[in-house]
Amino acid sequence: MIQCSYHKILLFAACLLLSASTCLAEQLPRLVDVGADKCIPCIKMAPILDALREDFTGQMEVTFVDAWKNREEAAAYGVQMITTQIFYGSDGQELFRHTGFYGRGDILAKWQEFGYMFKDQN
Repeated sequence: MIQCSYHKILLFAACLLLSASTCLAEQLPRLVDVGADKCIPCIKMAPILDALREDFTGQMEVTFVDAWKNREEAAAYGVQMITTQIFYGSDGQELFRHTGFYGRGDILAKWQEFGYMFKDQN
């Protein structure tokens, strides 16, 4: 009976440690693009977002939300027009919004303004 309780305590402690380490892990800065797969500026943004996602894996999170297919998720961002890019710092705070096409150089320059320097992996 005592041995069973001891194992439960160890299991509980291990779960707490795992949870704490996950919570303490540094969150990546995040770029969210709210658009649609049929809007012209959004279509032009797609390869840029794909390249950013690939080139800066592990340094920046890049997410695309299709406003027409995922209306509730898009509405949660409070977007009025598409395509809209939303920059979030590693603390989860919104830093900046841009509406319309936004080129790779502009996106990286904006990150740099906020003190984020990314190392291209390609």
